[in-house]
Amino acid sequence: MIEPSRIHAWHAHIYYDPADKAPALAVREAIAQRWPEARLGRMHDVPVGPHPSAMFQVLFPPALFPELAPFLALNRLGLTVLVHPESGRPKDDHLKHAMWLGAVLPLNGDVLPETD
Repeated sequence: MIEPSRIHAWHAHIYYDPADKAPALAVREAIAQRWPEARLGRMHDVPVGPHPSAMFQVLFPPALFPELAPFLALNRLGLTVLVHPESGRPKDDHLKHAMWLGAVLPLNGDVLPETD
């Protein structure tokens, strides 16, 4: 068993269509307004890293998970969201310990390191 205390942060990757950014921008703005302590990554209109499509990420501390994860579940505006822990094992965190809201998208695990 892996101790949850290994989780030092959470990431949410919010995928969007670059031709229609309005839903992603609305979700992004809502997060920024409600949780200023969450760190918003820039909008990537092309696939980056293991991600198969345009996305932006949100980095947030474990204390925000009980509020932010349910908010995304209810307010994702039809977007697909990947939520995963940051435990020091990027490959496992993205591929084994992830939670999907919406469609499950294929990630390119070959680019992810085993450890930080």
